[in-house]
Amino acid sequence: MQHDNQLNEVSFNDDAINLREEIEKYVYHWKWFVLGVVVALVSAFLYLRYTSNQYQVSSTILVEGDSKGGLPSELSAFQDLGLSSPTSSFENEIELLKSRSLMEHVVKDLGINVTYYNKGRVKTSELFATQLPIKINFFNKDSIFYNEKSSFVVLIKSDTTFGLLNSEGEELSVHAFGENVMTDFGELTITPINDKDLVKGSEIIVKISPLKNVVGSYLNRIQISEVNKKASVIKLSLTDPVKLKAEAIVNNLVKQYNLDAVDDKSLIGKNTNLFINERLKIINEDLLQVEVGAEDFKKKNNLTDIASEATLVLGTRSELEAKIIELSTQLKLVAFVQEHLKSNAEDLIPANLGLADSGIEGSTLAYNELLLERNRILQSSSTLNPVIINLETQIRNLRTSILQSLTNLVASLNISLADVQQQEYRLKSKLSEVPRQEREYRNIERQQQIIEALYLYLLQKREENAITLAVTLPNAKIIDMAYGSDLPVAPKRNIIYLAALLLGVIVPFGVIYIMFLLDNKIHTKKEIEKIVKAPILGDVPKTNSLKKIVVSENDRDSIAESFRLLRTNMNFMLSGIQSKAKTIFVTSTVSGEGKTFIALNIASVLALTDKKVLLIGADIRKPKITEYLNIKSGKGLTHFLMDSKLTPSDIVEHVAETNFDMIDSGVIAPNPSELLMNGRFEEALAYGKQHYDYVIVDTAPVNLVTDTLLLGHFADLFIYVIRANYLDKRLLEIPKQLYLEKRLPNMSVLVNDVNYEKGGYGYGYGYGYGYGEQDHTPWWKRLFK
Repeated sequence: MQHDNQLNEVSFNDDAINLREEIEKYVYHWKWFVLGVVVALVSAFLYLRYTSNQYQVSSTILVEGDSKGGLPSELSAFQDLGLSSPTSSFENEIELLKSRSLMEHVVKDLGINVTYYNKGRVKTSELFATQLPIKINFFNKDSIFYNEKSSFVVLIKSDTTFGLLNSEGEELSVHAFGENVMTDFGELTITPINDKDLVKGSEIIVKISPLKNVVGSYLNRIQISEVNKKASVIKLSLTDPVKLKAEAIVNNLVKQYNLDAVDDKSLIGKNTNLFINERLKIINEDLLQVEVGAEDFKKKNNLTDIASEATLVLGTRSELEAKIIELSTQLKLVAFVQEHLKSNAEDLIPANLGLADSGIEGSTLAYNELLLERNRILQSSSTLNPVIINLETQIRNLRTSILQSLTNLVASLNISLADVQQQEYRLKSKLSEVPRQEREYRNIERQQQIIEALYLYLLQKREENAITLAVTLPNAKIIDMAYGSDLPVAPKRNIIYLAALLLGVIVPFGVIYIMFLLDNKIHTKKEIEKIVKAPILGDVPKTNSLKKIVVSENDRDSIAESFRLLRTNMNFMLSGIQSKAKTIFVTSTVSGEGKTFIALNIASVLALTDKKVLLIGADIRKPKITEYLNIKSGKGLTHFLMDSKLTPSDIVEHVAETNFDMIDSGVIAPNPSELLMNGRFEEALAYGKQHYDYVIVDTAPVNLVTDTLLLGHFADLFIYVIRANYLDKRLLEIPKQLYLEKRLPNMSVLVNDVNYEKGGYGYGYGYGYGYGEQDHTPWWKRLFK
C-alpha cells in the first residue's frame, strides 16, 4: 500500500510539473499578451469613441379589447337606448400598430424620410429636425419626392447666405436664407431658426431616402408587445441614435393609431345616419300624401268633427287599432330593412331599429361587427388573407340568415295582422250604425298615424346616432408618453471593454497555441529521452556570438562551461576503453545541426588539458571545418584517400589559432563512399591513434548518406548531435533505431543550441548562449523574441 501511495504521489508530481511547464510556455510570451490586451483596449476605445450611441425610448398604452378589460365603450352611457359599440381583438390591435400603412402616415407626418447630419472633423452625427439651426421646407412632397434617393450639403456661409454642395463636396450654388431654390427633387426654401445658432463654415448633410425603405426600416426596429397577459396594455419601444427622433416616432404612431380608430368607429354611425336620412325623405313624402287624402275626404263628405262623432266606437276599438298600428309599423320596418339589404350588399345594416324579433337585432349587430372587422383588417392585408376569407364566409352566411329571418318575421306579422283585422271586422259588424264616412276616414287616419309614428321614431334614432358620433373615443389611452434614458443602450461599453480584454488574451493565446500545435521541432532533452532512450551526454546552450570556437583557456561563460562539462561526461563514457588513444565520432541526423561546431569545440576543450588532439574532417561531401576556422583549404582527407603516395603526416595541419591538429576534408570527391571503403581511412585513423591522445572525427549526417555507418565501427564513443528547435520530431526515429540496433558503438546524445531563456522552448537557429556577451539584437526584437 505504501508503494502504491508513493507511485500515486510521483504521478501527481509529474502532472504538476507538466502543468507548470505548459503554463511557463505561455508565460514566457507575456509581452505578446500585454501587447494584445493594449491593442484590443485601444481598438475598443476608438470604436466606442466614433460609434454613434443608441438610445431606447418606450411608451405604454391601454387599448380597447374584447377579452382583457380595456377601455369602456364610447356608448356605455346610452345603453338604455339599446346602443352598443363593436368590440375588437387585442391581438388585432397589436397587428394594426405594426401595419405598414400606419407607419407610412408617421413617416410622412414627421418627414423623417429626410435625415440630417452634422459633419464633424472625424465623426458625423445625426440630428433631428428640431435640433437644426435651420429649417428646410420641401414644397413638392409628391410620389416622385417619396421615391427619391438623393443627398446634398448645406454650407453656412454667413448669417444671411448659405451654399449648396453635392455629395462629393463640390459647391453648386449660393443663396440667401428664405430664397426659393430649385433642385432635381423639387423646390425648397431654407430659413434660419435662430441667428445665434448659425456657425459660419458648418456643414449640414441632408439625405433623402425612399419612403418604402424608411418605413420598412422602422417597422423592423420598433418593438410592440403586451405588458401583461391579463391586461390590455401594450408597450412600444424603439432604439435610435437620436433620442428626440425616437420619442417623436413612438408618440406619433400612437396618435395615428387613435385617429384611424376614431374614423373606423365613426363608420357605422355615418352609414346609419345616411340610411335614416334616406328613409325620412321617403316617409315625409308618404305622410304628405296621406294628409292630402284626409283633407280631400273631409271636403268630399262635408265632415267637420269626426272625432267627437266616433267617440263611442273608438273606446272599444282603440286596443285593436293600436295593435294593428304596431304590426303595420313592424312590417314597414322589415320592408325597409329588406330593401336596404337587397340594394346595398356591401353596406352596414342599420342597427337598433326596434324590430320585434330580438334575434334579428342580434344578427344585425353581429353582421355589422364582422363587416367592420373585415374592412379594418383589409387596411393592412389583402383579400387572400385567411382571416378575410373566413370573415367573408361568415358575412355571407349571416346575411342569408338575416334575410331568411326577415322573411319569416314578415309572415308572422302578416298572420298576426290578419287575426287582429278579423277581430276588428267582427267589431265593425256590431257597429254597422257607424257612418260609412267614419270608417273610411278612420282608415285614412290610421295610415297617417302609422307614417307619423315611423317618422318620429326615425327622427329619434337620428339624434341618438348624432350623440354616438359626438362621443366617439380613441382606441388607445396613453399611460406613459414616449420616454428614454439619457444613458445609451448601445454600444454597451462595459461589455465591449470586457470582450476586448478577453480578445486581447485569447488571440495571442490562440496564435501561440497554434504555433505550439503545428510545431514539430525538438526543444528539450525530455522529448529526446522519451523517444531515443539513449544516454544524454549534455547540452550546449544558444549563443549570440559569431565565433565558431567558443572554448579557450580564459572563457568562463556558459557555453564554454557546457563544453567543459561535456569533456567530463565524455571521459566518463570512455573510462572503459583500454587503448591509449580514444576515437570520438560526431554525427547528426541532418545537415545544419552543428556537428562540425561541436567537433571543433570538443577538440578545443580536450586540448586545454594538455592532450594531443587530432580533428579529422570525415564529412567529405559538405566540409565546413576550414570555413569555420576561416583558413584556406589544402590537401586533405580526400587527397589522401585518392593518392596512395601521400602519407597521413602529409595532410596533417596545425592551425595557429587552435591548440590541436587537423586533417581537412579536402576537395569534394565524386565517389565519397567508395573512397572511405578503400582502406586508406583506416591508415589515417591508425596514424591519429598512434600520435595523439584523442582523435575527433566529424562525419556526415546519417539520414542523408551511409558514410558514417561505414566508419562507425572505428569509434570508441559516438556523439549524436541533435539540434533543439531545428530537428523534426519524426526524425528521432533514426537515432532511436541506431541506438536500439547498436549500429553506432557507445552512442550518446548531445543536445545543441538549447535556449535557456525560453526554458527549452524557442525557435532560434544561432549557436550557443553566453553570459556577459553583448547582444547586438535591436531592442524591439529583444523585446518580443
